[in-house]
Amino acid sequence: MTAQDTAQEVLREHGDTYASEAGITLRNTPAPLFQLLVLALLCSTRIKAEIAVAAARELFRDGRRTPRAMADAPWQSLVDALGRAHYRRYDESTATALHDAGELVLDRWHGDLRRLRAEADGSPTAVHRLLQEVPRIGPTGADIYCREAQAVWPELRPWFDRAARAQAKSLGLPSSPERLAELVRDDQLARLASGLVRAKLAA
Repeated sequence: MTAQDTAQEVLREHGDTYASEAGITLRNTPAPLFQLLVLALLCSTRIKAEIAVAAARELFRDGRRTPRAMADAPWQSLVDALGRAHYRRYDESTATALHDAGELVLDRWHGDLRRLRAEADGSPTAVHRLLQEVPRIGPTGADIYCREAQAVWPELRPWFDRAARAQAKSLGLPSSPERLAELVRDDQLARLASGLVRAKLAA
């Protein structure tokens, strides 16, 4: 099996992004970019990815799809949404982090993460750093965001974080982002990066 064949198998078996699973139609517009930030925040605790995705869906079902809606949400309603998704143990602190994230995005970037992108001025490293100004989001959460946002922010491509590169190596694929990018089309990069991580978790 060639490296291209292996990459296509990863896409077939594990190629759904976490954003799509959470019901986010990712576009370069304020609401879905914020929803991806919410998902990255939820994935940033020691909790299973499927529970984080379920929690995102519950929050979005409650209408918490924008920074304003998140910042204005009663704290208990956020706790309740997380609880319905079985996002236990971290639900109260995460509710606070979600509220604070909504307020920060409103105050820092006027509710539009495209302003964060503009502030980064084409630098993926700067995007990664600026994302970590958001409560609860550290390097891992920023990796999650960049991994999936590369679908709509081309300057991030190719984004294969440490987890994705480790799984690529274990599958006999190249471990450098540039060589991995040669295996698929540009519009498949986010799916391949996410698929490698999902394959690692499923192993």
